[in-house]
Amino acid sequence: MSELGDDVAERYRAPALDKGLDILELLADCDEGLSQAEIAKALERTPNEIYRMLDRLVRRHYVIRDAGDRYQLSLKLFSLAYRHPPTRRLVSQALPPMRRFAREAEQSCHLVVYDRGSLVVVAQVDSPGYWGVTIKVGSHIGLVNTGSGHVLLAFASPAERSLMLEEREVMPHELWPNDFERRLDEVRERGHEVMQSQQTLGVTNISLPLLGPGGTVLAALTCPYLERIDTARPPSRDAVLELLARTASEITAGVGDRG
Repeated sequence: MSELGDDVAERYRAPALDKGLDILELLADCDEGLSQAEIAKALERTPNEIYRMLDRLVRRHYVIRDAGDRYQLSLKLFSLAYRHPPTRRLVSQALPPMRRFAREAEQSCHLVVYDRGSLVVVAQVDSPGYWGVTIKVGSHIGLVNTGSGHVLLAFASPAERSLMLEEREVMPHELWPNDFERRLDEVRERGHEVMQSQQTLGVTNISLPLLGPGGTVLAALTCPYLERIDTARPPSRDAVLELLARTASEITAGVGDRG
């Protein structure tokens, strides 16, 4: 950032807001909750600096204080995210076809959108059987090492793709694929991605785009395919790809009808 940019950023700082956001982001990465002292230590602040902000976050129901004086995120942020009309409308339209897919394919599936440098899982449907790969709604996943990311990049415009890669959230142990631009061109040409998971052995990610008006990519629909040997004649990978493509088309048509 230029010296002028630094001056402008400094002039418009909002320390109290930064402090509150730091607390929310810290708690989002913690399953067990944290004490006031632990939060202060993690953020390199004094407990007194943290106390008033925690009190306000609790009173506004963004944070919950349990009987052991530990703080955890409430579901309020999750609720606010789903009040965003485009996401809510997309998820509402997508869930019934996704449930039909899971039942017919005997596989789980999830829906992913791009949001300012991150890929966010906004809907998940579990496999109807005992086994399946489940990704929690709200999870952030990689842009360059997932089928969802490849599809979203492949169907973005060149300018959008460049911006997405520039501002992407770098994930732990992320590996940049060989001939990446060429691979994205191939994904766009065939209309889908099929790749071995770079996170879980034995899983093949099958991903398709949900396209809006003018070919704009709205989301990626992904099935983390597991080869089943515990049922009689389970759908093959090719059959699952066909079912997923039909599901993507159904969702896209529905979103267009309601847009």
